[in-house]
Amino acid sequence: MSKLAILGGPKTVESTPRKYRSMGAAEKQAVAEVMDSDCLSGFYGSWGDEFLGGPRVKAFEDAWAKRFGARHAVSMNSATSGLVAAMGAMGLGPGDEVIVPPYTMSATAMAPLAYGGIPVFADIEDETFCLDVEAVKAAIGPRTRAIIAVNLFGHPARLHALRALADARGLILVEDNAQAILAQEDGKYTGCIGHIGVFSLNYHKHIHTGEGGVCLTEDDDLALRLQMIRNHAENVVEPLKLDNIASLVGFNYRLGELAAAIGTVQLANADTHISRRIAIAERLSAGLKDLEGITVPAVREGCTHAYYVWSARYEEKVAGVSRETFSKALDAEGFPHFTGYVRPLYRLPVFQRRIGFGNSGFPFTLTNRRYEGDLCPVAERLYRSELLCFETCMYDLTDAELDQFIAAVRKVHAGRAELTPTDLSRV
Repeated sequence: MSKLAILGGPKTVESTPRKYRSMGAAEKQAVAEVMDSDCLSGFYGSWGDEFLGGPRVKAFEDAWAKRFGARHAVSMNSATSGLVAAMGAMGLGPGDEVIVPPYTMSATAMAPLAYGGIPVFADIEDETFCLDVEAVKAAIGPRTRAIIAVNLFGHPARLHALRALADARGLILVEDNAQAILAQEDGKYTGCIGHIGVFSLNYHKHIHTGEGGVCLTEDDDLALRLQMIRNHAENVVEPLKLDNIASLVGFNYRLGELAAAIGTVQLANADTHISRRIAIAERLSAGLKDLEGITVPAVREGCTHAYYVWSARYEEKVAGVSRETFSKALDAEGFPHFTGYVRPLYRLPVFQRRIGFGNSGFPFTLTNRRYEGDLCPVAERLYRSELLCFETCMYDLTDAELDQFIAAVRKVHAGRAELTPTDLSRV
């Protein structure tokens, strides 16, 4: 074995990996057709056929619903908008509680706040990094209205178990499926198991439109509410004779015709884009699965993994060197990666200071709930010392380049005893 690069030896990976580009001639043609039509948005904020968008938005939604076998697809200008709209569609009100994971993009936990809801954090599994069903059960209280399950990094949460729990307790299950398009649990696509599934079309996802999102649901009433919230709901209550939701307030969460046209092409090629991400992750796992102290991503029985991120666990005490030191050595070898993902969300100032809107503290004035200490020990441990990740959606890699990445990790692992010893008493 050659000397570690961090100690003056040669780098294993010399070249900078190419960024993955999913846009091609078909997307350019779709954009040109929209430009030639001179219709960049077909939405009107009053009742009529155009309340539901232009022709390309409608075609995109039809294609999305057909691909996933869903009754309704409602496009949004982002997955964040979709999550907020889901809270409104289910009738969330001030003081209602929503159970969320602490280990995800912040939008998941912030969505309930938009309606005065109170996020309640439940811990995650250290196998799949998704919600722990037993932790969710323990978090359910008299004010609980919903659960938001995140299919983190591309692996399904225990969605059927969570749906059964939600149905038994009269709750709504929302899937944050931003990272797991085309993943499955027990033969059913993620995003289609909860009452509402929210997908992301942000530029660094498997397929994208720059910005954008889609909500799926089988429920006619929820679909209508999502459509209303997306497009100034207050203007259509009277024409639709919707006395039961006269107070529903809408926003502008509309997707444009350009994005819808691009999204239709991207969806048609989704299998190609996602299969390559899976191939990258599986090659990494095959090349590293035998390394002591590194646990490659698990794929739970009955599930498929979409691999938005290749996410391994690094055990400091087993490896004998801290993750921080190991990561620095990987950097020196040229292996692009990140550690820790996000700090558990309850540590954000909005929760620590309990001030959401204005200066009075709303909506935290409606609850005695505090976000103190290590609320979710598994999430804390993963963040502080265990998670080691590679962004599979970011790069366009040959098998030879992947083999160099594998060689870099194996080289550091083999030479880790040469690294400066680190105090592991905190583990």
